[in-house]
Amino acid sequence: MIMTLLLALSVASVSAQQSDDGQIVEAYFNAVHDSLFSRNELIVKAALCLLNTPYVAQTLEHNAEEALVINLRELDCMTLVENCLALSKTAQQPQPDYADFARQLQNIRYRDGIIDGYPSRLHYTTDWITNNVSKGNLQDITAALGGQRYQAHVGFMSAHPESYPSLKENPQATEAMRSIENAINQRTTYTYIPKNEIAKKQSHIKSGDIICFVTNIAGLDIAHVAIAYWENEQLTFIHASTQYHKVIINPISLVDYCEAIKTDTGIMVLRAEK
Repeated sequence: MIMTLLLALSVASVSAQQSDDGQIVEAYFNAVHDSLFSRNELIVKAALCLLNTPYVAQTLEHNAEEALVINLRELDCMTLVENCLALSKTAQQPQPDYADFARQLQNIRYRDGIIDGYPSRLHYTTDWITNNVSKGNLQDITAALGGQRYQAHVGFMSAHPESYPSLKENPQATEAMRSIENAINQRTTYTYIPKNEIAKKQSHIKSGDIICFVTNIAGLDIAHVAIAYWENEQLTFIHASTQYHKVIINPISLVDYCEAIKTDTGIMVLRAEK
């Protein structure tokens, strides 16, 4: 009897969460319906709809088996960006709906859009960029802005499997991640804009572009991602902030933010395909 009650409560909780996410998606579609917004404008509209959403880390890490997680009620920096990209792309369809949004999100989040275990999720941002460029979801415009060559050196996940529930007791998945890391490290196609060059290049960045903050933290490539946003003639960004514990319009400029974060070395800039 107790187990039956607990199961019923669990199912009711999941249904309520799906309903909440569906209402957020529907509210966004209603807000942009029949409007001639560009793709970048649609991305910004999505981000503004999600302002003040609580920052919660690792919302994708709770499934025993890898599955698509839709959670617009709690966001980290990457899930904010992924959801905004998926919402904006779905909004451009003749009859956007929740199921299409889920398909778009899966296509953005997973290697070649296919869920095939934990390593199929695009965990490293440079890998996420490469795969989404190949799928036609994004353009990496960093080189066109005058970026310099950037060589990724990743390895944090395979070096620290204890930090990831799906790797902690799964040597096979850890070895698969090591192979992915090696493939990332062999690529030579990345460019970045050093932070002392951002002020010179920023006029070519549009609201709605995706900003990826390159880091010098050992084993990592990108430490943070955000959505570019021009406000009062100042380039800043919308992001899920660990400092403010929610999605915000950053109160200081992109240039000042990068200068304040000592481990940031520069940025990569992505633009969604139309």
